[in-house]
Amino acid sequence: MKRTLTFAALLASTPALAAPDLGPAYGEGMVLQRGEPIVIAGTAAPGETVRGMLDDVSSSAQAGEDGAFTLTFPAREASEESATLTLSDSTGETVVDDLLIGDVYLCMGQSNMELPVTRALDTANQLRRAADDGIRLLKIPQATASVPQTAFSEAVTWRPATAESVADFSAACFYMARQLRADREGVPVGLVHSNWGGSAANAWLSPESVRALNGDEALALLSLYQEDPLAATQAFVPRWYDWWESADEGRQPWTDSALLDWQPIPQFSFWNEWEGTGLDTNPQANVWLRQTFTLTAEQAASGGQLAIGAIDDLDLTWINGNPVGYTFGWGVERTYRVPPGYLREGENEVLIAANNAWDTGGFFAGPERLHFTPAGGEPIPLGADWEYSIGTVEGVPPRAPWDSNAGLGVMHNAMIAPLGPMRVAGAVWYQGESDVGQPGYDAKLRELFTGWRRQFREQARMLVVQLANFGERRSEPVESGWAQLRQQQLQAVQADRDAALVTAIDIGEPTDIHPANKNVLGRRLAMAAQGEAMPMPLSASRAGNQLVVRFTGVEGDLRAFGGASPLGVEVCFDNSDSCRWADAAIDGQTLVVDVDPAESITHIRHAWSDAPVVNTYDARELPLPGFELRLGN
Repeated sequence: MKRTLTFAALLASTPALAAPDLGPAYGEGMVLQRGEPIVIAGTAAPGETVRGMLDDVSSSAQAGEDGAFTLTFPAREASEESATLTLSDSTGETVVDDLLIGDVYLCMGQSNMELPVTRALDTANQLRRAADDGIRLLKIPQATASVPQTAFSEAVTWRPATAESVADFSAACFYMARQLRADREGVPVGLVHSNWGGSAANAWLSPESVRALNGDEALALLSLYQEDPLAATQAFVPRWYDWWESADEGRQPWTDSALLDWQPIPQFSFWNEWEGTGLDTNPQANVWLRQTFTLTAEQAASGGQLAIGAIDDLDLTWINGNPVGYTFGWGVERTYRVPPGYLREGENEVLIAANNAWDTGGFFAGPERLHFTPAGGEPIPLGADWEYSIGTVEGVPPRAPWDSNAGLGVMHNAMIAPLGPMRVAGAVWYQGESDVGQPGYDAKLRELFTGWRRQFREQARMLVVQLANFGERRSEPVESGWAQLRQQQLQAVQADRDAALVTAIDIGEPTDIHPANKNVLGRRLAMAAQGEAMPMPLSASRAGNQLVVRFTGVEGDLRAFGGASPLGVEVCFDNSDSCRWADAAIDGQTLVVDVDPAESITHIRHAWSDAPVVNTYDARELPLPGFELRLGN
């Protein structure tokens, strides 16, 4: 257990001096990475010399002006024997017990990595067998921040794997660890669960990667938001204005709300429930909302806070034509600062441009959460009798860089940066559903890899889950956003020096974006984590009337299950709309396709659809991934 001791007896009136403390991700029961220098981060009084003992090995460092220090101990071999860390300086001593030496994996992404063991297959039996003191779990609380943080939004604790601790932990991550434990006797595994359903890849970028992909202006705007959200809103809003005006013939309803046709809202609720308005059948819309409140001259001169509850999904809010806040997040409470100059004696107008891109839209809960509070005064309710006007502009407005789900680095800053400089064996990434249709996913993965290695060092192996099959099954070749993203995942892995693509393309559920078979996925991840090569396309070439597709990472000969030949193979021409199915045959570890010599085929695809049917595997029953190869590559 962690113990903090103070050397001197202090007078009751004297504030206690703090002994050295560990960084927020370090603590009793954690796993320290084997085979790498053991790096311990913490805080102490500025300028203090901190001495550390890891069992009988010592290290020392001086705390900086901000109190931060880093101790480094020599690398160790894996051990299930508990180690003890002691930190001390002139103010006291901190002792942390039950530290193991093994492999640490950071598991990140959106809802399919977040999906817990209780929602995966065979839950009862899996929980019954879950207990293993050699697997230690750390679950990071969900939070966002516009700049990197030094602490999590709440305290975190390492826990051994038990039926209770595993139940709500990432199933894919846990099943990977359990297979690793079975394959590598005596090697503890530490798992860090840092996930957020619906999050975009942008949200996990480090500041350096944000700069590389988006420039200094984006970082400056994030820093401004940290200091002054109102000023950041004002700096960003011109982009929103340009977007709206270009699609609405130059109209500016925020300058004169009378430009819109207004109706009383049918009820204070999600607009999906407003029967007969059109929003009940098509809730993906931009909708204007309007309300007024009255202030005395004194109240108007004081400024205040505007609370509008949670708007699903995105709002831009004005008071008297002045933008006061811009927020994305379906469960995020909005409270905006309103300067005195934005207010006036008498009637004041609140105008909200709300956007809903998926599922429910509009007011998230009851009207009691909506009010204006003058500085030093009592809240003035905004009531339930709002007006609405359905916007003529379709689509999703520009997203601000502090956006809670797709903002630039906002999840990295709050959920990865506080992990500090600890070493890890690998980073496991299952994300991409939210990025389907967005350009440059391979570049985002490249920058994610770079950011993780910058923080956790070069030994970190990158494991990427290729998206599972989900969506409409098709009987003819089609273009597919999911297939395009899978291809970018593949390209990013191939471009990296130490990465693996672990496909889930055969274990999804076409009608459920959250497939339950994380058990098989976890076993595949464990294989990749240990360096086993995964089947990957290498080249496609033409010899007369045959196309030959070669692969790496195939064990034994390829084989087709459930039929005489591989499914989902298509050949394409310069115009991708002209792709057609192709009859492929297996020749050892290659695919061979007979073609007409007169056909000008440019590339070949496999499993190129949202929800393909895949039946070609190697001897380990690992499937061929979805891919596209140009002939000659």
